Amino acid sequence: MAIGTQSDNDEMMSEINMIPFIDVMLVLLIIFIITVPVIKHAVNIELPQASMEKVLDKPENIRLSVDADGAYFWNDQRVDDADFANRLAAAAAQEPQPELHIRGDKAVRYERVAQAMAAAQRSGVRKIGFITEPATP
Repeated sequence: MAIGTQSDNDEMMSEINMIPFIDVMLVLLIIFIITVPVIKHAVNIELPQASMEKVLDKPENIRLSVDADGAYFWNDQRVDDADFANRLAAAAAQEPQPELHIRGDKAVRYERVAQAMAAAQRSGVRKIGFITEPATP
């Protein structure tokens, strides 16, 4: 038999070699196992617990109500947006500064409540709280 010649009993290999395919799949599996916890989108935070005790409403506190139509009520009296900003500036100048308690209707657009909070921040009000109904079991 001469070197470099093909013998008669050599046949073409008709099977797929699975070893490289398995190696690639194992490497990809390891990469996914490592990267999935890194791309987790949830932010781990500790939420505050809501207290069930009634908040004492001091006479100097400001009760700001926002009804379903988006109208502002300052201590149960309707105010327009310009007068609302003036009243916030006057409240921010008081010493000690009163707390602003915001009561928003369930059906009001969040935009109106956010505008009230932004106006309070611009005027210098430092203490803002939200009044909600306790959940019924």
